[in-house]
Amino acid sequence: MNIEERFLKYVSFDTQSDEYSDTTPSTFKQLELGKELVKEMLEIGIDDAHLDEFGIVYGTIKGNGGTGDVIGFIAHMDTSPDASGMNIKPQKVTNYDGSIIKLNDALNLSLDPEEFTSLKKMIGHDLITTDGTTLLGADDKAGVAIIMDLADYLYHHPEIKHNDIKIAFTPDEEVGRGADNFNVEKFNAKYAYTLDGGDICEYNYENFNAYSANVKITGKSIHPGNAKDKMVSAINVAIEFENMLPAQQKAYFTDGYDGFNHIHHLEGNCEEATLEYIIRNHNLSLAKKQINDFKRIKKYLDEKYGYELINLEINESYLNMAEIIKDNYYIIEKLEKAMKKLGIEAYASPIRGGTDGARLTYMGLPCPNIGTGGDNFHGPFEFVSLTMMKQSVEILKELVKE
Repeated sequence: MNIEERFLKYVSFDTQSDEYSDTTPSTFKQLELGKELVKEMLEIGIDDAHLDEFGIVYGTIKGNGGTGDVIGFIAHMDTSPDASGMNIKPQKVTNYDGSIIKLNDALNLSLDPEEFTSLKKMIGHDLITTDGTTLLGADDKAGVAIIMDLADYLYHHPEIKHNDIKIAFTPDEEVGRGADNFNVEKFNAKYAYTLDGGDICEYNYENFNAYSANVKITGKSIHPGNAKDKMVSAINVAIEFENMLPAQQKAYFTDGYDGFNHIHHLEGNCEEATLEYIIRNHNLSLAKKQINDFKRIKKYLDEKYGYELINLEINESYLNMAEIIKDNYYIIEKLEKAMKKLGIEAYASPIRGGTDGARLTYMGLPCPNIGTGGDNFHGPFEFVSLTMMKQSVEILKELVKE
């Protein structure tokens, strides 16, 4: 199989994860892709390939005389809950010419380079898009295909000397649980790279400090006809709470290193309401100030209405791996050297999100991220550059040599 065939095969598996599930993995259909990957790995020659009880695939490309570091490569198998991953119908664009790409005439959906400007860098590339009815799954099956293509290449080219190379494929990254059960000790790499992102010229070792906030409001439900000075509408308090947060910190006003508070779920009635937020900032001190805004608003509204109106729960999701990567910067220098050798003008870019690598870094496995050539993830406008995927494989080949 070539890399295109691998990718198209992997996206045919529906591996959507579910943030509301309490099983591990969150959806058992992810295991089907895991089993297929183990089968392919065994066929390639990775004789320790296996799927563990948590749905994580592990394997070792055995060293053949190389004396470099034992490094790892990691990608995730699941796709986002934000859009359907069932019955994906990929469409190929050969030698993209810079024009508008029609996705679906019936739905009037297209990829216009004036709107999706990253397409302007893709002229001459072979692309794969959706048909406008699902996401594509390049996040992160492009990463899976890149790693598998590397493994297959190395087993057919023993002249490339390398040490042991550890590979792993995780479930549930999209719902923040991809590293929950990752066995760093068993993986046994000195450091690793996740393959999960966009333009291959970008590499990432800075990510958000991430927290979640659950705001539960208990109102006082009274018949509207007798409500004066008695009713406390939980819905109205929810609106009040949201409007008291700094307006400039809404996600759609931010980019680069800007932090944000994003409400992603709201439900309720007069008696009770729930708001669910994600809180993000690259700067930990500023993230803590955002958390204090939530606490300050809760205190104010409790006092305003005269009782404990709001239950506020804030949990840490992951922290910025830059604090650890900076102490192990040779990992980045090694990546920069590999990319430079291939003529790729590389640059670091902060991740406006997180990866399994952020969690793994704090678990003792430093793990920056390498791009895969995809864009517009989590929806019908998603696409991937096959040209960049092939270049990403070349980067990995340089990283493992000797």
